[in-house]
Amino acid sequence: MPAAETPEQITRTRTVTARAILQGKADLRTYPYRLLAVVSHHGLGGDQVSEAVAAAEVLGQFGWDLVNVSEFASNRIVYAFLRKR
Repeated sequence: MPAAETPEQITRTRTVTARAILQGKADLRTYPYRLLAVVSHHGLGGDQVSEAVAAAEVLGQFGWDLVNVSEFASNRIVYAFLRKR
């Protein structure tokens, strides 16, 4: 995983890692869409959910609302889906 996720990469995939949000390494200022998926694939089950929700809390300060959190057991990834106010 790169040190910082580029705005272009985030826009292309419409996803950002929870870790990048929590470490302040993601720039969403130019993100053009209303919906965004925050991905957590570090840790196990509850840790991933906690990381995704913590990132959603951070983004809440910047006008994003948490819509849903889903855990996909087949690939062990948690997604937090957010909508821009």
